Amino acid sequence: MGAQVVVVGAGVMGAATACFLARDHAATVKLVERDPTHRRASSALSASSIRQQFSQAANIALSRWSLGFMRRIGDELATGDQRPSIGLVERGYLYLAADAAAAARLQRLNAVQREAGADVRLLDAQALSGRFPWLRSNDVVLASLGESGEGWFDGPALMSAFLRKARACGARIVPSSATGFDVAGDRVTAVRLEGGARIDADAVVLAAGAWTAPLAAALGVAVPVAARKRDVFVFDSPAALAGCPLVIDPSGVWFRPEGRGFITGAPPRGEDPDEPPLDDIDHGLFDEVIWPALARRVPAFEALRVRSAWAGYYEMNLFDHNGLAGALPGMANAWTACGFSGHGMQQAPAVGCALAAMVAGAPLPSGVPSLEPFAPGRVAAGRPLHEANVI
Repeated sequence: MGAQVVVVGAGVMGAATACFLARDHAATVKLVERDPTHRRASSALSASSIRQQFSQAANIALSRWSLGFMRRIGDELATGDQRPSIGLVERGYLYLAADAAAAARLQRLNAVQREAGADVRLLDAQALSGRFPWLRSNDVVLASLGESGEGWFDGPALMSAFLRKARACGARIVPSSATGFDVAGDRVTAVRLEGGARIDADAVVLAAGAWTAPLAAALGVAVPVAARKRDVFVFDSPAALAGCPLVIDPSGVWFRPEGRGFITGAPPRGEDPDEPPLDDIDHGLFDEVIWPALARRVPAFEALRVRSAWAGYYEMNLFDHNGLAGALPGMANAWTACGFSGHGMQQAPAVGCALAAMVAGAPLPSGVPSLEPFAPGRVAAGRPLHEANVI
């Protein structure tokens, strides 16, 4: 290709896109990142899990391809004699249904998931109790378990591996904020930076996560993506939960093992405002919602101790809770990848690979899922792609 591509945002989505552009398409890539420390980045603060239990086949396809990439990441993103590892653990997701309506929903989703190739099994209460005897299942009508291809990993390590490989292939990180664009007709000709500098561009990719909307607006495109804070609590417990997957309780509380302890979270209480301070942890959420649910579901969790907590932003697509990936409407050389509403970390390899091919004008690599269902133009056209399974 040889073109100069400016990628705005060096989180995992921008890093993946930049990596594939530089590695596979010989593009000259400049990554503009306002926070090179990634202290507030969604990628660095993600709980970093991967699943195939979605309601949309398009999401299942992205996660399945990304999982294969993660399994071979040491080969894919090796630099010199350094082979990255992301500590991928495949213990599955376990969704629990406590009434007939929720059970019917799991059955409908299971049909979609299995048709898309996901290894997902439905368990009745007896089978669930036999599989996970530490789990209280007397109120469970049905459960859905990912037998393979689901689990968790080191998200910051994945982001770092993409950035390292991108740099090894010639990409350069520019520590600055993008403030606007020079535009001629339907083409972006340069990205303007804080302080007055500018970078000439043959193509631009907006991958600034929850902060993509104002950049897209500068190009006349409405992107309904906002920052929604999610609190994560780390706790210790003497409980020994053999084979513990990531469990999603009917209450909305989720938990999974992490190191020598566990992590947990739940939807926020009440209002879900845009971009509240990350240091404003809602400890009442744990005390009043999460801990009672944990103790009900796992009796051994009656004895636990909160060790720490953190918060990160979901880049929430308020239109349909699905990613926006592809060409920006009305622009000939501007693309975006944002708004993945909590599943961007797990889908970044597939999205980055497919988007890089689009930007380069190259054929989609064999087996890589198409981004057509996620085209940003669906917003203005009023064609939502609703994802029902958002945790």
